[in-house]
Amino acid sequence: MRDLREGGRGPILLTVAGGWFLALGTQLIFPAILPQLRAEFGLDLTTAGLLLTAMWTTYALCQLPSGFAGDRFGGGRVLVASTVGAAAVLAALALSTTVAALVAATVLFGLATAPYGPLRYSILTDVYTRRDGTAIGVTLAAGNVGNSVLPVAAGALAAYYSWRVGFGLLVPLFLLAAVGLWRFVPARTGPPASAARVSLGSLRYVVRNVGSKQVLIVAVVQICAFFTWQGFAGFYPTYLVEVKSLAPAVASLVFGLFFAVGVVVQPLAGAGMDRFGIKPCLYVLGTVTVLALAATPFVDGIVGIVSLTVLSSALLGFTPVTHTYLTNRLPADMKGRGLGLLRTVFMTVSGAGPLVVGALADRGSFEYVFVPLAGVCLCALVLVFVLPAD
Repeated sequence: MRDLREGGRGPILLTVAGGWFLALGTQLIFPAILPQLRAEFGLDLTTAGLLLTAMWTTYALCQLPSGFAGDRFGGGRVLVASTVGAAAVLAALALSTTVAALVAATVLFGLATAPYGPLRYSILTDVYTRRDGTAIGVTLAAGNVGNSVLPVAAGALAAYYSWRVGFGLLVPLFLLAAVGLWRFVPARTGPPASAARVSLGSLRYVVRNVGSKQVLIVAVVQICAFFTWQGFAGFYPTYLVEVKSLAPAVASLVFGLFFAVGVVVQPLAGAGMDRFGIKPCLYVLGTVTVLALAATPFVDGIVGIVSLTVLSSALLGFTPVTHTYLTNRLPADMKGRGLGLLRTVFMTVSGAGPLVVGALADRGSFEYVFVPLAGVCLCALVLVFVLPAD
């Protein structure tokens, strides 16, 4: 890991990873406190799924504008604005007392954190000309540390005090992260953009450069992976409580374990991408994920549930592999916009995952609801097989 710190790059990696730790970890607080939100606001499973879909769809739709903003104004400064905005939204969320206010704040949090989607990749691939897959894997692992710690802590606070406390305590942490980003991340890490203004011509330039067969196949692979991830993560704590009869605190711990294992899986996946390439890595990750999700309805008892949770964490390894591949196939002057466009498309489509899972659960299929997700992930494996070799 020494070469990740050389040349003054360590603080850049640390602050970008720290911001992602907070942004992603806070997004995953919502599924962890879903039982409390349902009780306080009277939400059924379909409506709860729609709430999560609204947040993640807004996050997805803002990926492309965020990429344009990063290419034009500089990724570092856009992340500072994003982090300050997220702090303001969390303060409002902690004070919400109506369903309308809850929905509005949840949607705005998706908007505020959207720039982290494309810009953490463009910043790190600019800064790390070698071992960029490893640097991205480390950053994604930091997000999984956030997912391991923040939902568990917020779930405990929700159980013993109020779900509002967790959101309120995060406000100063986001502001501190914004200071770090301002201090250590350069305003611009790549060359000036040749087409950074939002125009028909610049959109054509971006679309033309993301239209190769390899990029499109890997983008669809990531659609399948994200759809599976969002459907699974959105309802896994509730599933453990209502189907597997675990106590809410225990369910939050198991949910945190899923992401704790991802702390190991994602750097290994990134390093595997650097060494072996995309296809061998995705074969292994996809096969383990399919088997674990398909077996979930048939396994009871804490030991079996924990074991399958650990195996399901292979799903988290898709992102460092696919995103490193996609980012490196885009021209240097449009990495932010190109990845923003791709993420807007595949995250908007995959954002329906929680809504689909919630609707199936409300129709009496909650016990087997993760089996169709295994099928979606199997489709990703088929696409990996037909991906042309470099």
